[in-house]
Amino acid sequence: MAAAHTPHGSDNRSSASPQGQADERHDPAGKPSRIDLLNTGTLREVIKRPWTRSDEHRAPSKAGRNLPAAIAVALVLIATLLVGLYLFPIVLALLAGTAAGIGVWEIARSLSYRGIRIPRVPAVIAAVLMPLAAYQGGAQYLSFAMVLSVTLVVLWRAFGPKEGMLLSIMGSVFALVWASFLLSAALLLYHSDDGPFKILTVILLAVSSDTFGYAVGVVWGKHPMAPKISPKKSWEGFAGSAGGAMIVGVLCSVFLLGDAWWQGIILALAIVAVSTLGDFSESMIKRELGIKDMGTLLPGHGGVMDRIDSILFAVMTGYVIFELFALLG
Repeated sequence: MAAAHTPHGSDNRSSASPQGQADERHDPAGKPSRIDLLNTGTLREVIKRPWTRSDEHRAPSKAGRNLPAAIAVALVLIATLLVGLYLFPIVLALLAGTAAGIGVWEIARSLSYRGIRIPRVPAVIAAVLMPLAAYQGGAQYLSFAMVLSVTLVVLWRAFGPKEGMLLSIMGSVFALVWASFLLSAALLLYHSDDGPFKILTVILLAVSSDTFGYAVGVVWGKHPMAPKISPKKSWEGFAGSAGGAMIVGVLCSVFLLGDAWWQGIILALAIVAVSTLGDFSESMIKRELGIKDMGTLLPGHGGVMDRIDSILFAVMTGYVIFELFALLG
């Protein structure tokens, strides 16, 4: 057709057949012609590219965190913790009670996705009161509060629907032990010799384990520890957790507690192990429930349980190890 031989600059080029357009859009060398650039938008994209923001080279963090928000939340929590440890001890008890109550509520909501209904009102109230009981009267009050909490939940559930009663009670006990009883060990530590420094040491070790593991894992992590449970946790990150925590443990043991340096290493390694176990435990639970986070209350962290999962195991482990150190002299 004549239109197929129309010069490129002609106004009649739009009437060319598809075959004709294909013929005129490429020169003998196979390179795109000016019409090809204009019609496909390639030239327009080339012109706009320097002023267009692109996500092409902005790979997301391997750990998937909003790091600035996570740091800001961590600083606020640390400041509140220091106020409770060294100025107003009741703040420490209230902080633990609030975290435990919210944690139980998050667990109850998460379990509901699988049809396990926890009586939230008595469970949350019991979770808040257990750390306060530990603060007020130590291990005896905490044990008594735990028994009363389970009794309250069982009685409350006994007057509810019979369907799913056993799973409901078991889920309630699980939530209370995990989120409240373990956290209450921090208040038991507070009543011991150098209690505030012991609590600070344990929390610093748990946080340093998480921080060093995160940093090393993001940069060098290549070998997952348990890909089916938590694919983002690597052996390189675990090594970073252990190395960083041992340094912090020795410093805290020598300068905060006045103990031998090797005690800091033992404490650090134990807390790294149980903190990692705590992370894996929550990851398994979240995978089983089909959720990403336990909650969304803390920006950059998820829910309260997503933040304190490793601390819960670390606090109880720290309490046991410090008691063993005291017995051994």
